[in-house]
Amino acid sequence: MSPEIEALALEKTYPRPWWPRARWREAPRTALRGVSFEVRAGEVVALIGPNGAGKSTLLRILSGLLLPGAGTARVAGRDVVRERPGCRREVGAALADDRGLSPRLTARQNLRFYAALYGVPPREVEARIEELAGLLEARRLLEREVRTLSTGEKARVVLTRALLHRPRVLLLDEVTRSLDPGAARRLRTRLLTDVAARGAAVLFASHDLAEVEAVAHRVLLLDGGRIAAEGPFSEVRPTAEAVFAAVPREEE
Repeated sequence: MSPEIEALALEKTYPRPWWPRARWREAPRTALRGVSFEVRAGEVVALIGPNGAGKSTLLRILSGLLLPGAGTARVAGRDVVRERPGCRREVGAALADDRGLSPRLTARQNLRFYAALYGVPPREVEARIEELAGLLEARRLLEREVRTLSTGEKARVVLTRALLHRPRVLLLDEVTRSLDPGAARRLRTRLLTDVAARGAAVLFASHDLAEVEAVAHRVLLLDGGRIAAEGPFSEVRPTAEAVFAAVPREEE
């Protein structure tokens, strides 16, 4: 069986800023340097690494929001560049700083809109919204306008949206960082267990190593845009601790 997520020699460099106030000495920044890995159906893989390691860039490429500079990636059997629309129908993405919700609509209205966009059968929409809102402790938010929600409450709605169409691949980028640690860990543990049990492939970025140890089948450690270590958490942990210890405090 082919992997649900497949990356081969992915690279991405952000060019020198062009706007007038950009610092003229600022050089292009390389975010990914030859990243290759696979994630199979039913597997939960954690993406860890210090800030600036390339985690968000990688997830945005896999979700079809950013083009790679070199290399290839396939999601649910589709090339993320050549078959981008088809990829997006197979992916549920909840990324950091997501701004895809309409602020003057209620959470339920937003979810109905995305359900139609993803092609969820109309007769199933309300049942799916209620089921997922219950799973993510978000039922009390459904009738409120998004503009009245806190950052943590919006994160619950974004997670609900990501799961509405029952995607084959789920990508999460620190989307619950605005929740208190207990709620974030509880939601992600419950969510990842449920999604993986349905056969979806999950790739999630996290700074919570205790959570990673509890829920991830495998860990990818990114450092400087490269995979520094890969494998079960117990094997990756010594290298991860060394990498995090080497990061200057102001960059953490």
